[in-house]
This record gives sequence, C-alpha cells and structure tokens, in this order.
Amino acid sequence: MCRSIRPLFNYEPPSGDAEIRAAALQYIRKVSGFTEPSAANQAAFDQAVGEVAETTARLLGSLTTKAPPRDRAAEADRARARAALRFSQR
Repeated sequence: MCRSIRPLFNYEPPSGDAEIRAAALQYIRKVSGFTEPSAANQAAFDQAVGEVAETTARLLGSLTTKAPPRDRAAEADRARARAALRFSQR
C-alpha cells in the first residue's frame, strides 16, 4: 500500500472530507500509475477519486469499535519518532 495513505478510522476528531479525498486520490494515483492524468483521462480520474472517496466515507461511517479514539497528535509524534529512527545516520 502507498505509504502516504494513513488509517482514517477511530480518530478524534473524526476524519474529514479533505483527508478522505486525499486518501482516495493517493489510491487512484497508485492503481492508475498517473500522478497527473492527461486531459483525455482527467474526467475518468476525477470520477474514480470521487467514487472512492464516497465509498470510503460510507465505510468509515458504518464501522464501530469499543476502542477509545486515537489522538492525532500522539500518532503523528510516534510516526515522527519512527521516521527519525529509520532514517537516522548509523
């Protein structure tokens, strides 16, 4: 999976439309092989992004969990720490 696609479920505050659309865009870019589609493919590309975003929003709205919501700031701090360790000069 593309590393820039992040889990969107069970966060406080909940994932917004912009986050969901960004994940959909990354997914469509990955599967299509296009970073920027040509003018001939732009409509199909945009439609696919919209459909994936709608489906993702529906999925996130229907999921349930008993786990407490995750904190975005704490998750970002953990990701930065992992990246620092991973890319540090050894």
